[in-house]
Amino acid sequence: MLISISQVNKSFSGNPVLRDITMTIEEHIRYGLIGVNGAGKSTLLNLIMGELDADDGEIYRSTQLRLGYLKQNTGLDRTSTILEEMRKVFEDVFRAEADMRSLEQEMESIKDHTSTEYRSITQEYEKKQAYFDSRDGYQVDVKIKTILNGMGFLDKDLDTPIHTLSGGEKTRLAIARLLLEEPNLLILDEPTNHLDFKTLNWLEEYLLTYNGSILIVSHDRYFLDKIVQQVFEIERGKLSSYKGNYTAYVRQKAERRARLEKEYEAQQLEIAHMQEYVDKNLARASTSNSAKSRIKALENMAVIERPDGDLKQIKLRFDLTKEPYKDVLTVEDLGLCVGKEKKVLCEHIDFSLKRQEKIAIIGTNGIGKSTLLKTLLGILEPYSGNYTWGKNTSLSYYEQENLNLNPERQAIDELWDRFPHIPEAQIRKVLGNVLLTKEDVFKPVKVISGGERAKLALCILMLEKSNVMLLDEPTNHLDLPSKEILEEALLEYGGTLLFISHDRYLLNRLPDKIIEMNEDGLTVYDGNYDAYVERKKFLASMAVQEESAEKAKQKPQSGSYRTKEQRRQDAERKARLRTIESEIERLEEEIDLLQGEISREEIYTDYQLLTEKTSKIEENQQALDGYYEEWEILQEDV
Repeated sequence: MLISISQVNKSFSGNPVLRDITMTIEEHIRYGLIGVNGAGKSTLLNLIMGELDADDGEIYRSTQLRLGYLKQNTGLDRTSTILEEMRKVFEDVFRAEADMRSLEQEMESIKDHTSTEYRSITQEYEKKQAYFDSRDGYQVDVKIKTILNGMGFLDKDLDTPIHTLSGGEKTRLAIARLLLEEPNLLILDEPTNHLDFKTLNWLEEYLLTYNGSILIVSHDRYFLDKIVQQVFEIERGKLSSYKGNYTAYVRQKAERRARLEKEYEAQQLEIAHMQEYVDKNLARASTSNSAKSRIKALENMAVIERPDGDLKQIKLRFDLTKEPYKDVLTVEDLGLCVGKEKKVLCEHIDFSLKRQEKIAIIGTNGIGKSTLLKTLLGILEPYSGNYTWGKNTSLSYYEQENLNLNPERQAIDELWDRFPHIPEAQIRKVLGNVLLTKEDVFKPVKVISGGERAKLALCILMLEKSNVMLLDEPTNHLDLPSKEILEEALLEYGGTLLFISHDRYLLNRLPDKIIEMNEDGLTVYDGNYDAYVERKKFLASMAVQEESAEKAKQKPQSGSYRTKEQRRQDAERKARLRTIESEIERLEEEIDLLQGEISREEIYTDYQLLTEKTSKIEENQQALDGYYEEWEILQEDV
């Protein structure tokens, strides 16, 4: 057990945030922590981290606990470079290595190897060497590069200053540093923000084999589904626990609520029957004792509280006032560009959109997904090609950061000015459906939260009643329940959808097709996200097979097609391979033997002999690396 929390309460300014929280974090378990915005997730994390004190209750932390926490502001040193920041994780390793070099010089300066001073230095050297080996010091740079490559820094100059990185790059770098630290409790707060699909997939696979425990706060349901083994939910200040992933949590929560409702109703019925019996029989001498026993039973009964209902949720419904023709959109050889210099992002885009189709657009950041939507809306000019909207189409657009809202205007006016013919009462009702009520509707758009701005933008879509909606990251800024409700509303929508999303859970539920954009155009895949992933794997496999087949065609397939010289060269390659394999085996055995020798007292107490052994290890390691490279080349040729 790493952490145990028992009956913890926390309030701010007299307002309770967490009530009677009890939870345990065990070793080697991956947990999810969910709850609506403001539920108290960050407060709980701060209590776990020790950055806040509980009002009462107990928090136990194991003496073996090593915490790693990904904060939303990353916590990186802006003055460092990428590589410097990663190497800070191994400062103790580098210090040990520097100490070893210093001790080696001291040993060299002492001529009497039998002296107390020399023996003391060699003992210290042995400790440093053992620590350096335990931290896998020789593999530090390999570890750093492996993690950085996985987190999307393969093509990035590692001497790049951190302050020049984008917000997304800083988040990825902060995750990379945490993974290198290898804490036995890794706490990740919204780790999937700013990650592309490739990096997400790598991170998921890495976390699935992570040796420690993980506590994840996330709105990414697909990520939670794939990673977590247990879900903690904070609702109304109380914490509930569910075994399994996010989908299992949804099912279990519904089942638990239904069961508690039945138990409550059954007990209420029993109480009513007992009370009725008491009322009728208490005054009768013949039944008075029986009635009194029921009174006693009622007094001693553990009364089941009425289960809390669902938290108040938004209500969404997207209607349309007219049907478009079957062919909604035709795009032919479209090119996209941005800026005054007309920088080309993507060309040769061809696709069509039919009535009632729901198509998702995916692709790497910066490829032009948002630019495509803005071009189709006429906001931007195309670089080349053309597009045609079908007859009777009416368009609505959801901008991912809601920049099309006036920040100075009050929320109610933002809606009413767009639809002046709608009575105020109806405007207020629509806002109430997304939980914008009372004084909140009179706040300027710039001061309401990102989630509230997203809901205000959804109100506009509901009132426009268009038959085609173009949505750019519609689930951004929404909590989990609101995402679920939006998905249901979009599934029920009778119009046509063209939307951009990184939300893989949404991409699994909503689209009929997925369009993947790249610099040379796009590829259309039938089905949802999982079908897209499987198709990509299949195509990659086919490409490998075709490449192998092409190589096979270019090489002679049997001795009858090869000249005498070719056969001689082939025999030489195979002979060289056998020689290299023997050398690799010999060197690996020799390195293992030498590493064992330098831990022996008679070796590490003799500086000259120790230097010879360590030099030989480095020499053998370099030779081994060279043989491995040559082996890979020859293996491909043979």
